[in-house]
Amino acid sequence: MKKISLVSLVGMMLLTMAVSAAAQKDPDEPTSLLSFVVLKEDNGKPVRNAAVIMHPVTSHGKQGHGGMELKTDAEGKSSFDGIPYGMLRVQVLATGFQTYGEDFDINQPTMSFTIKLKRPQGQYSIYEDHTKDSKDSNPPKQETAPPSDKSSEKKSDKPN
Repeated sequence: MKKISLVSLVGMMLLTMAVSAAAQKDPDEPTSLLSFVVLKEDNGKPVRNAAVIMHPVTSHGKQGHGGMELKTDAEGKSSFDGIPYGMLRVQVLATGFQTYGEDFDINQPTMSFTIKLKRPQGQYSIYEDHTKDSKDSNPPKQETAPPSDKSSEKKSDKPN
C-alpha cells in the first residue's frame, strides 16, 4: 500500500514538472508579471472572487491549449508572475456581471490591467413596444412658428 502511494506521489510530481516545462517552452524566454484589478463599472468598487482566466493565443488568433485561472481578493486584485511574452486572452467572470474578454500583447516585464465589469443589460424583445423608447430618446423637432401660406392669405383678404 505504501509503495502505491509513493509511486502515485512521484508520478504526480513528474506530471507537475512536465506541465510547468511545457508552459514555458524556453527557459531563457522573457516572462512578465501580470497584475489585475477588477472593479464594478457603475461605482468603482472592487469585485471579490472574480475568476481571471488566461489562455495563450496562437499565431492564427485561436485560443491555445492550456491556461490558468486566478481569483481576485477582497480588493479585487490578483497577479501572476511567469507569463511568457506573446498574445494572451484574458476573460473575467463574476456572478452578477457580464463576462469580460480581450486579447493582450504581453511585451513588458510587468503589466497592470484594470478591468471594469458591467451589470447585465436587459434583453431586446420583438414582442415589446419600442416606439415609446425611440420617442423619448429622439424627441421630434418643433417649429417655433408655422410656415405661412400666402395663397390662403390672398383668399382671406378678398371680400365676399
